Formats: sequence, structure tokens, C-alpha cells
Amino acid sequence: MLLQGVGVSPGVGIGRAVVIAEGSLDYTQVHFAGVQQEKARLRTAVQAFAQRTQAMADALRARLDGQEADILASQILMANDPALLAQTDSRIEAGECAEAALDAVCASYIQLFAAAGDELLAQRAADIEDIRARLLAILLGRSEASIPDVPPGTVLIAWDLTPSMTVSVNRENVAAFVAECGGMTSHAAILARALGLPAVLGAAGAASVLRSGEDVVVDGGQGAVIVSPSGAELARYRKKQEEEKRQAEALQAYRAGPAVSARGQRYALYANIGGVGQTVAADEAGAEGVGLLRTEFLFMGRTSLPTEEEQYEAYASVSRAMGDRPAVVRTLDIGGDKALPYLGQEKEENPYLGRRGIRYCLARPEVFRTQLRALLRAGAERGNIRIMLPMVTGVQELRAARTMLEQEKQALSARGVAFDGVISLGVMIETPAAAVIADLLAKESDFFSIGTNDLVQYILAADRGNADIAELYAPCHPAVLRSIRDVIAAGRAADVPVCMCGEAAADPCLIPLWMAFGLDSFSAGPSALPEVRRTVSRWTEEEALCTAKEALACPDADAVRALLAARRR
Repeated sequence: MLLQGVGVSPGVGIGRAVVIAEGSLDYTQVHFAGVQQEKARLRTAVQAFAQRTQAMADALRARLDGQEADILASQILMANDPALLAQTDSRIEAGECAEAALDAVCASYIQLFAAAGDELLAQRAADIEDIRARLLAILLGRSEASIPDVPPGTVLIAWDLTPSMTVSVNRENVAAFVAECGGMTSHAAILARALGLPAVLGAAGAASVLRSGEDVVVDGGQGAVIVSPSGAELARYRKKQEEEKRQAEALQAYRAGPAVSARGQRYALYANIGGVGQTVAADEAGAEGVGLLRTEFLFMGRTSLPTEEEQYEAYASVSRAMGDRPAVVRTLDIGGDKALPYLGQEKEENPYLGRRGIRYCLARPEVFRTQLRALLRAGAERGNIRIMLPMVTGVQELRAARTMLEQEKQALSARGVAFDGVISLGVMIETPAAAVIADLLAKESDFFSIGTNDLVQYILAADRGNADIAELYAPCHPAVLRSIRDVIAAGRAADVPVCMCGEAAADPCLIPLWMAFGLDSFSAGPSALPEVRRTVSRWTEEEALCTAKEALACPDADAVRALLAARRR
């Protein structure tokens, strides 16, 4: 039997299933003990939750790269959120027991976040669901859901794998993960990638169809779950498993150091990170800095905007972790497809073409200015923070942002607050408009970073999340290649450094083209950096240039794809 899901962590895992059952959280027999007593019960439960969660976070921080620990730490803040507690208190005052009040309030937040239509916000809904279940278990005096001790070669099967369940995972005994819920940014996906374990999520029916003890093969690259595989299937996947092991061992030689071509030309190599905790992974991958820090993590999973101080602490932590290495911080890329429910944003007919990125920031100057002040202050100590603007389509947006930046410098100076007076301001080239006028933007921008994920979908009018037209989303399309070539040329002509931070930056087939076009640096997820180093080392610039000329002469994406596949090294 084959179950199809989404492959979120590559590799092949072979073992026997252990299905994690969910415990009962029925509170219908709990009686209301009085307003003060119920409020006291709630506060005691929240305190116990915080203590247990902090212990889990500390344990995870010692074992993994810190991102899972940050997720757990954020849950402590969410459980202590004044708005959540106030709403729960109101329901208690209306005569509900602590369990019923908490359940109802959490349900409203879950519905709010889940309805936002964004995967990251949907994951915040999963956070609240985890908090709800754990707090109810504490209030009811029942044990929290956890992963039991499992034998070696176990494939964990669950409806969802929550952060509170991950602390007991033994990577030596677990061969793979399968869950019905989650996507690329879910906690299960983050954990699996951090542990280096194959994982398939979104596998409908997995927790109900599979039985503990059944033989299972998990192909994390293809998103396939094979239940009770035949002898021939087992042999095929064991062979694939051995080949992946050999490839992984070969990449160990590229775990550190710069990216250097076969001719000796050096390319800076940075890490894309989505939170403070991932600076550890960036260090372990030998990154020369952070090429993209997504700041949305500070704004999501909460019911109000983060304060200037909260933002400052987060950015300063990244700055300190990088030392003398640069840290490029993308300003808030929210709006449209990534709406924040607590801001009361109106639903847009076409969110990808709506008020997002720099458009949203300029429309909400109080939000943007707070972030700019936090970034200016965070850069004071090391001078390594660089500000990058997303979704720019015109020079006027860059000018408006720079004007606000200068005004906030003056305001901080008047207050006697330390800040980085020469902080760099750059543009993320991810719209066709920005690509076409790159020469104009280069006159007023300190640096460029090409965001291929959005640039490709906008140039080709192909939603990268739509499986029905997945074949149309092609970074190797001649229109995309010519646009990127021209952006890099515009940057070089104006002496503006150009980095690439989209997924295409780590594609071994495309890397020689970026080298040929004159890209200065690559930025990718920490786990992808060894492959970038390996690929760069296999090419001279002359060889890359010859391949690029042939690719640019191809009539369509299929022809380019075939050419690059044949030349892959």
C-alpha cells in the first residue's frame, strides 16, 4: 500500500511503525469551584507549563541547532499572553471551569490563525493547539502526550508531531517520521531536518490506517510511504539508502571553508535563517554570515505586535552570534498571503499582487519605523547588521524607506541612544519590475539580493505552491535566466554586490550559471551549504561561461534542464 504526502526531509527510512495514540482530555465531569479558585488553578497550570517547557527547551538546545528550542520558548510567551489569559478569566467569571474557558479561548485563536490561509500562520495554530492540549492535561492531572521509548528502526506515525513530543526523540532509534498534518515549516519538518531523519507529512490517513508493528518504507525525497513493502521494493530502497549514505559521506569534506572554484575564485557563502536559534546551524555549516534573516517569526504566533525592545533583543542576538560577519535582515514581509489576524488586515482578492512586503511597511509607518529603530540599535555594537527591503517595484519605495531610516537615526541621536549610523540598505530583487530597473535601483541601493522563489513565479505567472502547474515553475526558464543575468550585470556595473538567497542558489545544476553571470555570493539553508561548496569547486569560470552561453541559447526550460542535467558535476 502506498500513502502519498509531502516530503519535508530527504532520505530513505526503513523500519517498523509505532503509532502514537492521543490521550483523552475530556473535562465534562469537572465542576466549577468558584471564580478565584478556577483562576488560581489556571495560573498554577500555566506556571507548571512554563517550567516544564523551559526544561524541554534547555534539553533540545543542548542536542539540536536551537530552532526547536526557540519554538518551545515562544510557547511559554504565548501561554502567558495577557490577552489570552484575560479572555479566559472573563469566561471563568461567567461561570465556566478553567478547562472549559481555556478550551474555548484557544479554539477561537486556532480558528483565527488557521483561517488566515498561510502555512506559517497555520503552524501558529498548531502551536496553540499544543499549548491547549498540554494545559488541559495539567489541569486534569493527566500525563502529557509524549513519544514512548522505541526500539531501533522505528518509524514514528502520528496525526501530528508537536514540539512537546520531540524532546524524547532518540535519533539512534528512530528511522523516519510520518504525520498526517504539517508542511515544510511545521515543527515535525524542522525536527526531522535537524535530526537528519527522513520525513513525510500530510500523509492522509497514516495514523488511522497504519498499525504498530507493520513494516514501512519512508521516502522523504518523494513524499512516499510504502506500507508492507515487497521484497523487491525493500531491495530497491535499501540500495537507494546506501547510495544516499555514500553521497552524504562525500559531502562531509565540504562542511567548512569558503566556496572556491576550480580556478581559485572565491565566493562568499551565507546562511538563510528563520529565527535566532538557527545561528548555531549557520555556524556549524561554516557560513560566512547570514544572507537572509526572515523577521516574520517575531510577528507570528502572537496576538499583538512585538515591541521595539523585543525586536532589538532578537536582532542583537543574531548580530552578536555573527561577530564580525554580516547579518542581512529582511524587513517585515507580511501582508496578502501572510496576513496577521491581530492587525485586522482586509482579505485581498489576489494577495500575491496586493499590499505585501515594502508596500505594507510604507502603508503602516508606525510598524516599519519600530522595526527600523530596533535594527539601527542592534547594529550599534558590531556594525554588521544590513537592512534588506522585500517586494520592491520602484525607486520611490527605496527612497521612502531610506528617508524613514534617516529620520529614525535623527530621533535616536536626539535621545542619546546608540545606533549604527552607516547601516547598509539594500533591495531584494524578487519582482519583474525590480529586475527590469535594476540599473536604476543600483544607483541608490547598497546591495542586491536576488530572491528567486518569488521572482520565478512572478516572471512566469506560475504559483509555486500550485501542484497543478508545478511544471511551469521553472527557475531554468530562459526568461528567468536572462533576468538574473541582467540584474547581476547591473549590480556589477554600479559596483553593488549581488547575492542570491532563493532556493535556486543551492541548485547544483544552476550554480555554474550564477558563477558565469558574475554572482558575488550565495545564501542558502545551512544544510545546503556543503552542496554549494562542492558544486562550485567542480567548475572553472571559463567552463561555467561556456555552459551559460549554451543555456541562454536554448528555446525553452526543458531544453535548458536537459543541458544542465547532462553537464551536472
